[in-house]
Amino acid sequence: MCQGGQRMPLQAGSIAEALELLLSSTASARALIGRGWCWMRSSVVVPVVRAAVLLCLVMSVMMLVEKLSMGVISLFVKLARRSPDRVHQWQPLTLVSATDEEMGMENGNHQQSSFFPMVLVQIPMYNEKEVYQKSIGAACDLLWPSDRIIIQILDDSTDPFIKDLVKTECERWHKMGKSIKYETRNNRHGYKAGALKEGMKHSYVRSCEFVAIFDADFQPSSDFLMRAMPFLVHNPDIGLVQARWRFVNANECLMTRVQEMSMDYHFKVEQESGSSAAAFFGFNGTAGVWRIMALNEAGGWKERTTVEDMDLAVRASLGGWKFLYVGNIQVKSELPSTFKAYRHQQHRWACGPANLFRKMLADIVHAKEVSFWRKCHVLYNFFIARRIISHCVTFFSYCVVIPLSVFFEEVEVPMWAVFYVPTIITLLNSVGTPSSFHLIVVWVLFENVVSLHRCKAVFIGLLEVGSVNEWVVTEKLGDMLKTEPTVNIRSKVQMKLWDRFHFWELGIGLYLFVCACYDYSYCKDRYFIYIFPQSISFFIMGFGYVGTFVHNG
Repeated sequence: MCQGGQRMPLQAGSIAEALELLLSSTASARALIGRGWCWMRSSVVVPVVRAAVLLCLVMSVMMLVEKLSMGVISLFVKLARRSPDRVHQWQPLTLVSATDEEMGMENGNHQQSSFFPMVLVQIPMYNEKEVYQKSIGAACDLLWPSDRIIIQILDDSTDPFIKDLVKTECERWHKMGKSIKYETRNNRHGYKAGALKEGMKHSYVRSCEFVAIFDADFQPSSDFLMRAMPFLVHNPDIGLVQARWRFVNANECLMTRVQEMSMDYHFKVEQESGSSAAAFFGFNGTAGVWRIMALNEAGGWKERTTVEDMDLAVRASLGGWKFLYVGNIQVKSELPSTFKAYRHQQHRWACGPANLFRKMLADIVHAKEVSFWRKCHVLYNFFIARRIISHCVTFFSYCVVIPLSVFFEEVEVPMWAVFYVPTIITLLNSVGTPSSFHLIVVWVLFENVVSLHRCKAVFIGLLEVGSVNEWVVTEKLGDMLKTEPTVNIRSKVQMKLWDRFHFWELGIGLYLFVCACYDYSYCKDRYFIYIFPQSISFFIMGFGYVGTFVHNG
């Protein structure tokens, strides 16, 4: 203070009064914030968490019922021995002489087993350097009359060197007497769907009655058509025959082992139950044979989503066509062995169906060719339960809501939802690959981490925003890990250090770790027993230590 140009000393009492006033104001502010938080916690946060728990409970029950129903149907099919060849007409196709055909006509026997229908085999490709030879070779080795089959290679490769390799391979087989066509486009519009659509426009396709489709990493056995085609020839109401995938690289690493468990369940339970109970399931996009009439009546291939195979299947089913899954016909294929490739694949497989549901909801409701029950099956079982709820409940329940509930003692999660329901669902999923049952815990942790991307992709598809139409071709390594020198492999899969980090996984891992620590220190529900391992799983995958990876050094 100044008075008359002179500085006056501050009084000790004034300082004490100022400090006391400051402390009083701070205490009042803290008390006010505390009361505000208490009100916010009791009136807003706790009710929201309780609502989230209730929603997760409902979704968990929906998934449990769905899994149990599919399991019961699949079990009944096996116990009753209702194999496809017992339920549907199946007779081997044989070549006969013209005299035999005339005698059959005279006797009124018009069975179609007396001839081989014309079959088109389509193989779409995109820079498939590692696998193109095996897929083309497998298609050319199919047992079928040479004048009744056309093999069509749809090459969308952007690498001129790879295009030359594929073209040369086609020319080699053509010189050996195979009816093989090498087709290219000037653009990649519509990606795989666009290539298949363009392939159907060629004049030589008009003579074909059926089309078999194989992705570039698929290698059908030589008797594939001989075993699959009779179902279509003798059962005119069947529009699609789907074979099972068999994975040649399942033992490559731990990530491919757990992928095999999920895919085996998909085929052995989901596809089997759909085929047996409703004659409907989602076409897997490869290792299947379509009746071209069914394909055309459904409107052909459309490029509006990244799941053109499912789009076609739903439209064909709404048109009244039946589908058949034949599990004992298996086709060799390859699982993605790098985490980056697997993430892209799972994004497409989760985002595409959600977006297709948005686009086809009205079409399904107003479909006139199918029954009300079929509509309910497609809407609820096929889309809502399996393509939307299943992805959301896994992530939100076990990676978000249940861990969050440890901070709120007022919120109670029933033990059946935390332990019994997920245990039953896990055991049901394990039946697909009994030999890998010892990996069931690893499978659960892996699936929960991947559910983050599936859940995110579902909302992207439903809202039709962001990367809804993103299509990244799944990278195939083929025999590269076995045949190429290590230096060449590094150039194929090497990545920068920061590219190995996946920040979504790291963020969720940190969140789960905090929840687990709090639960261990202050709670008695012991959720930390599963939250700690789950957080570690997120960290491991977040730092990129999963799948096939070769260090730069």
